[in-house]
Amino acid sequence: MRLFVAVPVPDPAREQILKLLSQLRSAGWPVRWVHDEGLHMTLKFFGEVGGERLDVIAEALRFAAGDAGALALHLGELGAFPSRSRPRILWVGVIAPPALELLQDRIERGCEAIGFPPEGAPFQPHITLGRVREGQRLPPGGLDDHATAFDRVPFVGSELVLYESVLTTSGPRYESRLTLDFGR
Repeated sequence: MRLFVAVPVPDPAREQILKLLSQLRSAGWPVRWVHDEGLHMTLKFFGEVGGERLDVIAEALRFAAGDAGALALHLGELGAFPSRSRPRILWVGVIAPPALELLQDRIERGCEAIGFPPEGAPFQPHITLGRVREGQRLPPGGLDDHATAFDRVPFVGSELVLYESVLTTSGPRYESRLTLDFGR
């Protein structure tokens, strides 16, 4: 099973991202857009994992998130990896307190101890909107045209979810394998 751990995006941020996604989808760009129900901020991607490892991962996540409190978050700018001038992954940034980076680091260190290497790049909180199709490009400055298409509202991250990404013909479907409430 393909696993990742993330913070789900609640309203009002979810509403703003759906508004932005609607506008972006109507632009006709060669992008595989995320499904509306799949909005989340990934903290760790595990990849393919055998079912026998699920309990060990769950225990590491419980330990990492044990004393985490609710996270006061804010939607940030519209951006892209590796860059806005050569976008491959389109995203909305998340402005977060140091507690989010601490939580993500605790997850990385805890999961490294059970055999999952840390991510190579520094953590940059974001919500993925879509992926540009292989060999395709966006119009120059296309992201700039949509940069103000949503309000950068505050929201609260109050749970950590271990998701299984189930691949289907219409794209991935995310099923919760573990939910940890850390803000209630």
